[in-house]
Amino acid sequence: MSLEVTDLRVEIGGRPVVDGVSFAVPDGARVGIIGESGSGKSLTALAILGLLPDGARASGSVRWNGREILGLPDRELARLRGDDIGMVFQEPRTALNPIRTVGRQIGESVRIHERVSRREALRRAVAEAERVALPDPERIVSRYPHQLSGGQRQRVAIAMALACRPRLLIADEPTTALDVTIQAGVLTLLRTLVQDAGMSLVFITHDLAVLAQVATHAVVLEHGRVVEQGGVADLLHAPSSPVTQALLRDATATLWHPERAHPSVSDAAAAAVQDGPALTAPSGGAIDASVAGEDGATPPTAPTEPGASETGRTP
Repeated sequence: MSLEVTDLRVEIGGRPVVDGVSFAVPDGARVGIIGESGSGKSLTALAILGLLPDGARASGSVRWNGREILGLPDRELARLRGDDIGMVFQEPRTALNPIRTVGRQIGESVRIHERVSRREALRRAVAEAERVALPDPERIVSRYPHQLSGGQRQRVAIAMALACRPRLLIADEPTTALDVTIQAGVLTLLRTLVQDAGMSLVFITHDLAVLAQVATHAVVLEHGRVVEQGGVADLLHAPSSPVTQALLRDATATLWHPERAHPSVSDAAAAAVQDGPALTAPSGGAIDASVAGEDGATPPTAPTEPGASETGRTP
């Protein structure tokens, strides 16, 4: 399965906000879309899935496994979303339904796409909660979103997106609202799940240091246009566009450095070109604050005391 985006354009009120974006995601590739706020990266992802806001109009071509999906009726797109293509949104607090248990929400896509019983959907929800390293899965699926920490809510969102084993995952700034320590655990989880399942990934971010941990190739946007694309290692060590150079300066200004502060990131960047398929552009109640496992360590079997949850971070 592969994704090909060709000359994608999005207009809102007659104003172009995505202007001629083209890139490809081969089967098993991990591609990042990066740019500053307002660059059009999130709108690119929403256009791919047919989830643009009212008043937005998309044109161009989006082909999934050779099939044109841009402009498909909502009913047909709904079959693709969750089944073939999963999406993790930026803020799980708004993406999750506050009046439904997280187990019901994880199991909902399984019930819709696979027509299983409620009992089987719950069993699958527990299995998915365990898969994304949530502590005490059988208990946590009975909780509501407000009873979980931010990192746990994002893991629930990931479990929802992956419950039907999609072939492509689109993750839109999934760690922006998380503390840096918790962010690292979620990034490790995403990378591991994608690699183990052999699925493709489109990862959207404004942070080059984050991108280096999960993607092998990148597409850089500015004002809705592609200004540079290529291997992440090349962008880290020889960025050609002023936008990419600025993103690299921003990343290193936060004490991150591809050669120094985080060796694992440097290693990932150094191996980026060899680590994935080639990218070619075609002719986007109480808080369970058990965050000790959010950094990639084995999660605890019981929640810690409230107050240990992540602190929000404004990008």
